[in-house]
Amino acid sequence: MEAYPKIVRLKDGSKATLRPMVKEDVQKLLAFFRKLPEEDRLFLKEDVTDEKVIQQWADELDYDKVFPVLAEVGDEVVGDATLHTQERGWTRHIGEVRCVVAREYQRKGLGTILIREMFLRALQKRLHKLRAQMPETQVGAMKAFQTVGFKKEAVLKEHMIDIKGNKHDLVIMTNLVEELWRRIGDHMMETGFSAEH
Repeated sequence: MEAYPKIVRLKDGSKATLRPMVKEDVQKLLAFFRKLPEEDRLFLKEDVTDEKVIQQWADELDYDKVFPVLAEVGDEVVGDATLHTQERGWTRHIGEVRCVVAREYQRKGLGTILIREMFLRALQKRLHKLRAQMPETQVGAMKAFQTVGFKKEAVLKEHMIDIKGNKHDLVIMTNLVEELWRRIGDHMMETGFSAEH
């Protein structure tokens, strides 16, 4: 945790601060999710506009199981990324990455930066592989993950239901941690990414 807070520069020259979520962030995180357009919340696994859901995240905060990093501009949360891992079982070498960015900060490189933070955590935990899941209709999200080397590994037909009850094909994207390290390094050099402590 000594690496945080971390100040990062976005593509437009603006800055954001990255730090792990803490228990006191419930209202900030709730405000962030409630501000998202419905189409950006449509495929999230839980109803993130429900305060009880966010409060449960805070109450059960355990960085070894779920590592959440928030991006803030001023006092406002503008992005949220999490790395979900298991300590035991067949898939203990795999981490699942989830990432949500405020509409006004999309296409500024913040999503890629947050995915990079999840990757750094994966390195610390010595994970072998990262996975991301999304509906086939979320083309922008797929492109963000493809930018850092994730590839489509499977499509499961009608495998997910959105908050409106509609069924969608689920895309599973994966990347080996070693490969991701190389791709993210190349991408950050191309885009001039910088971080300050």
